[in-house]
Amino acid sequence: MRSRIRLNSGTELSFLTAGESSRPALLLLHGFPSSSRTFRHVIPLLSKVAYVIAPDMPGFGMSDALPDPSFDRLADAISELLGHLAIGPRYIYLHDFGAPVGLRIAMQAPDLMLGFIIQNANAHGSGMGPAWKATQDFWANPDPDNEAKATAHLTFEGTRDQYVADVPDDVAAQIASESWEEDWRVMQRPGNMETQRALIADYGNYVARFDEIADYLQRRQPRALMLWGRHDTFFDLAETLSWMRALPRMEAHILDGPHFLLETHADRTASLMVDFLERQ
Repeated sequence: MRSRIRLNSGTELSFLTAGESSRPALLLLHGFPSSSRTFRHVIPLLSKVAYVIAPDMPGFGMSDALPDPSFDRLADAISELLGHLAIGPRYIYLHDFGAPVGLRIAMQAPDLMLGFIIQNANAHGSGMGPAWKATQDFWANPDPDNEAKATAHLTFEGTRDQYVADVPDDVAAQIASESWEEDWRVMQRPGNMETQRALIADYGNYVARFDEIADYLQRRQPRALMLWGRHDTFFDLAETLSWMRALPRMEAHILDGPHFLLETHADRTASLMVDFLERQ
């Protein structure tokens, strides 16, 4: 069921819920440039074992943009939603931009965490390969020239590349073009492009917290399931080893898929997630 709430900031947030609220809660956090639409193929199965909450983060999907976007503010918005729904213990699915949001929520309420599902999400420097150079240059020297280079992917072609760049042809052929076409349409809504520019700049503040995140993971050792698309030109495959070293008991699956793994491996990943959730 899709619903909307008006946050304390005045921003309207759109979100999906599915399943019985008596079941363990599973918060699904999408990445750039998508929305809760990312999870359309897996929610029906997940909702049989969990109470699924899939928000469109502010500035994405059907949610309004925040007036002063940052990952902390996005996390505050999602935390407000969780409070509105009276969500207690929860699993959190981390993907791409969902990682800084979900990890902040988890670290603010560690005793409510049941576990993570990690899907092509960076929390270590090892995940930042050559594709990050322009962005790192921008963080080090945020002048207009570096900003232009760091945000050059905010185009229709760049949006498409989030799905298919460096992905083998037979895998890319499984991804419907309407996915990036819809993302690009949404990015044209008022405030959304400004949100993307602000989050690119703010991701540097998230990277600066990697040591704090490492300490949290080492101390708490949450249950975790990794699902990783190996053909990801943005998040280096070395990131998977960093996650496995941080969480040595984590179950890990490296699949022959793209950054948007659920576009090509929905059945396989949904089955793995259900198994993980049922073994709580």
